[in-house]
Amino acid sequence: MNYYDTNLILIFCRRMSLRKFLVIMDNSPEFLNALRYAAIRASKTGGAVEILGIIGPEEFQHWLGVGEAMRAEARERIEAHFKVFSKWMIEKEGVQPELVVREGEKVSEILAQIKDDPEVGILVLGANPSGEGPGPLVSQLVGHQGGVLPVPVTIVPGSMTKEDIIAVS
Repeated sequence: MNYYDTNLILIFCRRMSLRKFLVIMDNSPEFLNALRYAAIRASKTGGAVEILGIIGPEEFQHWLGVGEAMRAEARERIEAHFKVFSKWMIEKEGVQPELVVREGEKVSEILAQIKDDPEVGILVLGANPSGEGPGPLVSQLVGHQGGVLPVPVTIVPGSMTKEDIIAVS
């Protein structure tokens, strides 16, 4: 094996071992299914989990002082939720997640995060459990952006139970 072959193998192994599952944090039940799936898959495959919290523009478009306070509160809320989920992931799956907080429109910020972090290998989304369509985020990303997404998307059905997710992970 020559120097060129060795470097290609090292680059390939590095990319494979650093694959991150990107999960979008919100207050939906589908987020919990997506997070559980990502944590179990990362644990089983030696990957990592990156949780993206997005502060939407509607959360801070007020007078300057009020907007800044609302932005700070939104960030604190995201960080508090992350601590709870992080503790669960570390204790149950042995995975130390990473938190990224971005501000802006959801779809734009998701695409920007995937572009900015080359280690993100899979976007994990949860589908709406109600049966009234997959949910707005899945519809926007997969329906409208699906052909231009730079990474594969895994959609975890909202109707899956904890046991179902464990079984397929």
